[in-house]
Amino acid sequence: MVPNTLFIGRQLYYLPVCDSTNSEAQQLLIKNKATEGCTIITSEQTKGRGQRGNSWEAEPGKNITLSVILSPVFLPVRQQFYLNMAVSLAVLDLLHERGAADAQVKWPNDVYFKDKKLGGILIENTINSYSLQHSIVGIGLNVNQLYFGVDTATSLATITGTGINLEQLTARLLELLEKRYLELRNGKLARLKYEYLQNLYRYQEEHLFRVNGQTLAGSIVGVNEDGQLGVTIDGELRFFGFKEIAFVI
Repeated sequence: MVPNTLFIGRQLYYLPVCDSTNSEAQQLLIKNKATEGCTIITSEQTKGRGQRGNSWEAEPGKNITLSVILSPVFLPVRQQFYLNMAVSLAVLDLLHERGAADAQVKWPNDVYFKDKKLGGILIENTINSYSLQHSIVGIGLNVNQLYFGVDTATSLATITGTGINLEQLTARLLELLEKRYLELRNGKLARLKYEYLQNLYRYQEEHLFRVNGQTLAGSIVGVNEDGQLGVTIDGELRFFGFKEIAFVI
């Protein structure tokens, strides 16, 4: 698998089995063995991690599980959520190309098709005083898996009704990730945010949310620079961090 890229995926590690590709990427950084764009791919992740310790389970050999090491030193700490936006859009670009036109990003880092989870993103940043130093971008995407332990998950094969070549799909994902990352590096922040909002799950729709044990009706109106979700509840605009608000499906 050789993606048509300048740097993402040019240094490539394939591990048949590993605990977590993000953890493997971290070790490569510690040992100073990774150049920007270094990509770690596995067929089976035994201790996959989601946001804040949530687990990520996938059937071995059926899905995309990878991590990419980036060095977004051009991005101030206060703008780090723009990296999430760029990565999310790259994943959506891939899904839209491959027949999942209704795929959206569910704040903060899930990928949804209608009301079912199709994938997830976990970005772990190392920062200095002013800017990001390194970012490990973990992406899990359900591709050829047809059966799940829960009924709230789906896969690209389920959506399209056809099996998919994982190597080709992975190479294309890395190409689209580099394209979006270069947009970020070139300062296209307003464009990235606009596209992110247009593809945001339940954006500007009235829905129920759980806040402090209460079920409240609200409408998502945006995301601020800190990555907090802006929701209008009872005519008041409120901002929430991760796990401060939950979607009621």
